[in-house]
Amino acid sequence: MNRTVASILMCAAALSGSEVFAQTLETRPASATAAAVAPHGPAHAPNANAAYQQLRNISLGDESVAVHELVLTRDAGIFTLHSGSISFLPPVNGKVTGAVFSGAGTFVMVPPIASERRNLSVLTGAPSITEEFSDVVFRFTDDTYGEIKKSGSGSHGSVNGRSQTQLATVKDAVRHKLHKNLDSRILQDVLSAQPGGLFVAFINGRKYGSKLVYWIDPHGVDFERLQPEEVALFTYDENQFGIWAGFHYSPEYARPGGTVGAEDNSTFSILTQDLDTQIEKSGKLNGNAITTVEARSAGVAVLPLNLFPTLRVQSVSTAAGDQLDFIQENKDQDPDFAVVLPHPLNKGEKYVFRSIYGGKEAVVNEGGGNYFPVAREDWYPSLGFGHYADYRMTFRIPKSLQMVATGVPGKSITEGDENISEWTGEAPMAVAGFNFGKFKRSDAQAGPYKISSYANENPPDMLQGLSGAMANVAALGTLNTTGMMQKPLAEAQVAMQIYTDYFGESSYKRISMTEQTACNFGQSWPSMVYIPICAFFDSTVRHGLGLDDVRGYWQVVGPHEVAHQWWGHTVGFNSYRDQWMSEGFAHFSTSLFLQQVYASKPQVFQKFWADELELLTEKNRQGFRSIDAGPVTMGYRLNNSKMGSVTQRLIYPKGAFILHMLRMLMWDKKGDANFKAMMRDFVHTYADRAASTEEFKLMVEKHMTDNMDMTQDHKMDWFFNEYVYGTELPTYKLDYSFENGSGGNTVLSVTATQSNVSKDFRMRVPIYLELADGKITRLGAADMVGNASITNKIPLNGLKDRPRRAMLNYYYDVLAAK
Repeated sequence: MNRTVASILMCAAALSGSEVFAQTLETRPASATAAAVAPHGPAHAPNANAAYQQLRNISLGDESVAVHELVLTRDAGIFTLHSGSISFLPPVNGKVTGAVFSGAGTFVMVPPIASERRNLSVLTGAPSITEEFSDVVFRFTDDTYGEIKKSGSGSHGSVNGRSQTQLATVKDAVRHKLHKNLDSRILQDVLSAQPGGLFVAFINGRKYGSKLVYWIDPHGVDFERLQPEEVALFTYDENQFGIWAGFHYSPEYARPGGTVGAEDNSTFSILTQDLDTQIEKSGKLNGNAITTVEARSAGVAVLPLNLFPTLRVQSVSTAAGDQLDFIQENKDQDPDFAVVLPHPLNKGEKYVFRSIYGGKEAVVNEGGGNYFPVAREDWYPSLGFGHYADYRMTFRIPKSLQMVATGVPGKSITEGDENISEWTGEAPMAVAGFNFGKFKRSDAQAGPYKISSYANENPPDMLQGLSGAMANVAALGTLNTTGMMQKPLAEAQVAMQIYTDYFGESSYKRISMTEQTACNFGQSWPSMVYIPICAFFDSTVRHGLGLDDVRGYWQVVGPHEVAHQWWGHTVGFNSYRDQWMSEGFAHFSTSLFLQQVYASKPQVFQKFWADELELLTEKNRQGFRSIDAGPVTMGYRLNNSKMGSVTQRLIYPKGAFILHMLRMLMWDKKGDANFKAMMRDFVHTYADRAASTEEFKLMVEKHMTDNMDMTQDHKMDWFFNEYVYGTELPTYKLDYSFENGSGGNTVLSVTATQSNVSKDFRMRVPIYLELADGKITRLGAADMVGNASITNKIPLNGLKDRPRRAMLNYYYDVLAAK
């Protein structure tokens, strides 16, 4: 089954003023996009740098020491080497970068924060880890060599074969299992005059086997997008894979609340990207990128970059055209791309280089003029999603096709068999992207925004075959998507107006709703949205394909992805710990869309929140509810072999609930005015850069109302500790009766109960009345602390008729069990 057929059979949501460049399309040479000098001289062979070759082919040298009760403390991890020998790797550029211990030892680690201790307990049964081991392979650029030498007792003789075997096993695993080029990372410190801080231990233990890794990197652990966190413990065993702990350096949690705000420990930033990209009819991509970087610290000698593994680099050169060394190993092993500079950069120093690359599989020709961009964020050399830069791009595609890209379109010409178009980012972008095909287009306007919808004239080959195979399905309808292209156009038109009202203007004044051949997810890039092809089908066709609406997915996928123009792009997220804001806030935004578009059908809004609660509280195949898996701030790393896939059912709905609860807490006689002021301030303050959870908390505290100050300290710690950093789910019960009061008035006798929470859990829970005419009105709120009940009698003065009923939490104001 090919990728597109598989995607048709499942539906699930996923995510979801630049510098003016000198040259114009006419004056730019066809082979390049910027004024840098074309490369001259033969390109350097990949991986040819002498120091890198030494690291790549390194084996144990003849230096070793005996150790006894040697303790190596590395942040929260403590290695006690009771007895045995340590054999060292030979120095590279004067630096020893590793050692192998054989003997008897113990590793102990206690994570510095409660959420990580809880996660470790779920995965291992204890909040800390103690592992006895016989062998450890250490790789390092910190002072480990000197520390061991100082404590060791002389030479231990020749290196034994067991240690050599352990080293070879680890090197193979890093390349073929982890697919990380650790040699390239070590080279960064080997070529720098600055002291390094890398420490990685591959532990061969008794309880957890030989695939346990403890990793510390001052640049952030480059595994499963853990940056900028510097410390991690994980296993790559197929039966117990997962990130067991991840955190910043322990001292960073000394601040009140034990949290860490925004942080970026990248060694360099990318300022500008000038990309010239040709895509052939087959889908083969040829790229020519000129990248300007700026060193964020002193001694930057190697630039690690993201690039899709099948895009093979042909050459890297300086702005003057001189060839540079670069690293890119086999695409199926550890293909991390890195540029080796001729000299280390000083802090603040800028550098320009050109990369020429190309290959297949980054873009797939799906037939019928449909193309699927597989490499969404790494089709060009970059630091990955979330690192803002200014972009100018030129695309060259077959002349029968139309290109849509992030940014503002510039010149467009046809030259020979190519359609050549130019695109410039109107603001710094967290990522650049494109979509193209045999598109038809329709336009609309919404305030300051120009909106376009693009659908392909012909279905992809897979759908054409599927249509024939399903010819016996009654009233299947048409698989032509252009007839439905007005739907995403209208959705975007309305959504952009609603979101601008609530959040202020997006940084991007254009948005293109483009059809993609995948059916099982949508995605949003700056000024461009990938809409799943099945969203362009009418309900008859989707029913015939077995794709009836699942929890309103087809109703919300467009508005959700439009909301990412604000959440994820105008305002980015600092790390995986903050990604819940991007996904959760976008999902919350769809509730605003549904509430306003379906104002005459309030049950649509109610059903949305009921569905989100169900997602959070359903058990998966492993028996876990996503609400219990961990806090939203642990993000996608909560997926592991024990709990299964829980993250998407956590960060989308719970993130949405968190913002919804804040909205309802801020609601007063002015309606949403307080909430809108806060969200507009947040967008304005963090436009075109990344924000952290703690920075959002500060914004909430800046705008919090008096009734939100439940701890009388003008802090929102109580709320964030419960719902953002916590996993509790309260249960509420309301007992009530209506009685006749004096003067013919009705009196509500009410008892509200909060249960299944910790003793300090607090929440303001609204009480609603359904009036005799069926209207819903908010009566007030019960302030609850711990497992407790509150009883009160409330005169309902001014009501002509007795209400039908009283209700707690009618609008899902508080995330709670049903």
